[in-house]
Amino acid sequence: MGLGLVAHLVRLGVLGSTSDHASVVSINLFVALLCACIVLGHLLEENRWVNESITALIIGLCTGVVILLTTKGKSSHILVFSEDLFFIYLLPPIIFNAGFQVKKKQFFRNFMTITLFGAVGTMISFFTISIGAIAIFSRMNIGTLDVGDFLAIGAIFSATDSVCTLQVLNQDETPLLYSLVFGEGVVNDATSVVLFNALQNFDLNHIDAAVVLKFLGNFCYLFLSSTFLGVFTGLLSAYVIKKLYIGRHSTDREVALMMLMAYLSYMLAELLDLSGILTVFFCGIVMSHYTWHNVTESSRVTTKHAFATLSFIAETFLFLYVGMDALDIEKWEFASDSPGKSIGISSILLGLVLVGRAAFVFPLSFLSNLTKKTPLEKITWRQQIVIWWAGLMRGAVSIALAYNKFTRSGHTELHGNAIMITSTITVVLFSTMVFGMMTKPLIRFLLPASSNTVTSEPSSPKSLHSPLLTSMQGSDLEAPTANIVRPSSLRMLLSKPTHTVHYYWRKFDDALMRPMFGGRGFVPFSPGSPTEQSVHGGQ
Repeated sequence: MGLGLVAHLVRLGVLGSTSDHASVVSINLFVALLCACIVLGHLLEENRWVNESITALIIGLCTGVVILLTTKGKSSHILVFSEDLFFIYLLPPIIFNAGFQVKKKQFFRNFMTITLFGAVGTMISFFTISIGAIAIFSRMNIGTLDVGDFLAIGAIFSATDSVCTLQVLNQDETPLLYSLVFGEGVVNDATSVVLFNALQNFDLNHIDAAVVLKFLGNFCYLFLSSTFLGVFTGLLSAYVIKKLYIGRHSTDREVALMMLMAYLSYMLAELLDLSGILTVFFCGIVMSHYTWHNVTESSRVTTKHAFATLSFIAETFLFLYVGMDALDIEKWEFASDSPGKSIGISSILLGLVLVGRAAFVFPLSFLSNLTKKTPLEKITWRQQIVIWWAGLMRGAVSIALAYNKFTRSGHTELHGNAIMITSTITVVLFSTMVFGMMTKPLIRFLLPASSNTVTSEPSSPKSLHSPLLTSMQGSDLEAPTANIVRPSSLRMLLSKPTHTVHYYWRKFDDALMRPMFGGRGFVPFSPGSPTEQSVHGGQ
């Protein structure tokens, strides 16, 4: 991955020049900046205002300023944001690790609410922002933007920043909020990308009922197909490793196979024009439920650390990258003749984002609460405010989609497009810095009880200090089922659907899935591993 990333950067001219010396200098600069981000992030880990993503953004902005000053404003292409680089190299390890590490019991317990927020909520936000953009921007004379551009704006700014959500929420301190906001963020990103791509393939000048139905059908097909591909790839990896006992010969082969098949699931989805985000996320969930238990002890430790480390580096690189690219002088020059209009458009977009998110969080939370039987399961008013606020951040997905729509080769010479690019960057920087900095204090103010549960470990959700091989590691979906009462009637099924579905899933999993694909309880024999042998002998 690292060599491919560097090669891609050099090929795009991102590293300043294709000459060897310039490339080496640029690589050294970026590696040094990554090290600085890690050190500063560690020092500021317990800070209630700043998180690692904001630290990387600030360092990126400061570095961009220094480069512009040293080159006297001539080097406007030190870093040019490439959506290919983002979607092919940076996003997959982040989303896969999120699925691999997520607490599945909490995630699937709220699966219907997450899907409701992520899919239906994104559509509501999309229509709200699109209608607002058409009503306001069409009167502002900002360039040659048509209906397709305004609809694309709706899709671009409906994409929340699930990466930044990882930084500001903690699944140990606020498990319900984390599962809802992050789960919604992953589904939301996938929905926004699928929606954006679907808009590019339809004739928006002749919209009728048939076109709308075809669009919805295509959307559902992409959603379900992407999920199925991720589950299939995860199960295939579990079956192959279980049957071959690769760990008897080489732990390296086990780890390599897991990493490559995870990446293969993402690239297959992109090849088939599906949603790679959804595919790799569900591949991560399935791998942690089955494949992870089929490998040897050393492979489990290695994979947990390797996936978390790759995700961490990609996140830091991403925010550093966005921060530096915001200083690309060329696109600002095309919009510089009307700075007041650019600020006004950015403010309007921020307002539409606020309204668009509120338009679905509070109504859908009300609907979700109607299906809950106990007060503990319901989303309180204060939790709804935190969910609304934590999802206001816009990140690299929005920037990638904006560049895909409004630029070619990293810059634009059209006035309207330049204004939309600069406005997108402004919204992303402002929302990440301001909304991101205020999320933790807001949680402490609205939900003081959650701050009392903070452990002595670092608050980072990617902390690797927790035991990796305890009986509760891997899939917390494996909780004991002795207390689950078997439903005896249809009324029981309707009153406790989550418990009922979980009960029957466990029966199906134990009877069919685990004997075939392995999972908890399956211990591969590895010569020379006393721990593995003792566990194997105790089965």
